[in-house]
Amino acid sequence: MIADRKKRTAEIIKRLKMAYPDAHCALNYTKPFELLVATILSAQCTDERVNIVTADLFRKYRRPEDFVNVSQQELERDIHSTGFFRNKAKNIKAASQRLIEVYGGEIPRTMEEILTLGGVARKTGNVVLGNAFGIASGVVVDTHVSRLSQRLGLTEEKTPEKIERDLQELVPKKDWVMFPHWMIFHGRKICNARKPKCDECVLANICPSFGLFS
Repeated sequence: MIADRKKRTAEIIKRLKMAYPDAHCALNYTKPFELLVATILSAQCTDERVNIVTADLFRKYRRPEDFVNVSQQELERDIHSTGFFRNKAKNIKAASQRLIEVYGGEIPRTMEEILTLGGVARKTGNVVLGNAFGIASGVVVDTHVSRLSQRLGLTEEKTPEKIERDLQELVPKKDWVMFPHWMIFHGRKICNARKPKCDECVLANICPSFGLFS
């Protein structure tokens, strides 16, 4: 059973890699710290909205010290349109404070350490470690990856943590960083939530959910 899933996963990767050769992290950033902040802001918010907000935000705040020194209220105003702005502002300030106090202002490069930062769970840790440093610490599971993994029969789990464990078993470690990008691109273009375009899908003949949502 697991051998069959691994074989099908390899074929899924092969086809998505060919279909989306330009797949990449959709969040705009120029350094690891910016990616950390952008990923915290992306919770329950579109990447497009985050990029609009961070275009100004990263001109105003360049270092962890800048986020520590600004008032909670001002930072809330600056990130208001990303939603859940009070909690996000608090987390960004807490993460920045710990970066300064414990890590000399630099993003740590292990999952164990990065999880000690405010507002950082495994998804954020995987995004930052994978995209900023090329460290395959796990597989990012967002709403697209979750939906497609279930539709493609790669997992029957519902929670991101359990879905990630299943994907880590099926996806070769060398593809852990890119696999979510291929899935996200495919989820946005073809396998969307409400009405997937099954007739245009490169995975149609190996997808157990083909035609179920039309």
